[in-house]
Amino acid sequence: MRVELDEPKCVASGQCVMAAPEVFDQRDEDGIAFLLEERPPADSLDDVREAIAICPAAAIRLVDQ
Repeated sequence: MRVELDEPKCVASGQCVMAAPEVFDQRDEDGIAFLLEERPPADSLDDVREAIAICPAAAIRLVDQ
């Protein structure tokens, strides 16, 4: 599974970072999220799914690959 983050859609809420800090972080200058791990381990996928569910901008998705 691969995580995709649409940075232009990100509203810098930080919800993804709180849900899955091993996968997401935020830039210091503007708070926009970025990926730390594009292909997170299987034990992190529940956290990623939570981040997807709570992202107010719907900027995250999980892709089978």
